[in-house]
Amino acid sequence: MAVNLYDAANELERAVRQSDEYKQLKRVYDEVNADESARRMFENFRQIQMNLQQKQMAGQPISQEEVDQAQKTVALVQQHPAISRLMETEQRMGMIIGELNRIIMKPLEELYGPMQQQ
Repeated sequence: MAVNLYDAANELERAVRQSDEYKQLKRVYDEVNADESARRMFENFRQIQMNLQQKQMAGQPISQEEVDQAQKTVALVQQHPAISRLMETEQRMGMIIGELNRIIMKPLEELYGPMQQQ
């Protein structure tokens, strides 16, 4: 029996959307977006994160000032209860996605052997 990987991937996508973990993430995300100051604070945090990741991926140096600002921003958002819950919930969802990715990659790992971390 031939398996359509795209059908399986779409089924997995539907399962993720129906999972309690995703529903909780959406609830907490909506809670942050409903609070204007929390939304702006979270967007600022995400923008700083993205800028640092882009610089890192481009091989550009990150200044101590940028590191200090990022650390201050993280400390600030972690003090906001809704944003802190969102970050914790995102982390749990990220762990699940990572586990799903390991499961999906298992046939290739068995074929080629474990990928070495560089």
